[in-house]
Amino acid sequence: MTVDPQPLDSGQSRLASAGDSRPTWRKSSYSGANGDCVEIAMTPEGVGVRDSEDPSGPVLSFTHRQWECFLAGVRAGEFDPPSNAR
Repeated sequence: MTVDPQPLDSGQSRLASAGDSRPTWRKSSYSGANGDCVEIAMTPEGVGVRDSEDPSGPVLSFTHRQWECFLAGVRAGEFDPPSNAR
């Protein structure tokens, strides 16, 4: 299934949670110390993804359904490199 992300958001307006609070961003515990990571924020409106090295930069916004499809693809190995890749 192909899903298109929402346009880049220069801020976090679409991810503001109920009560006008900022979303809580989190990074995977598998992230290395080099900082080459992304962070996600889950809100009632959707899911945001941003560069952990640029927290005030653009945010990619997804609906919950788009995020669920992405995670299903990851779990199914859809994004794994081909077995002959180096």
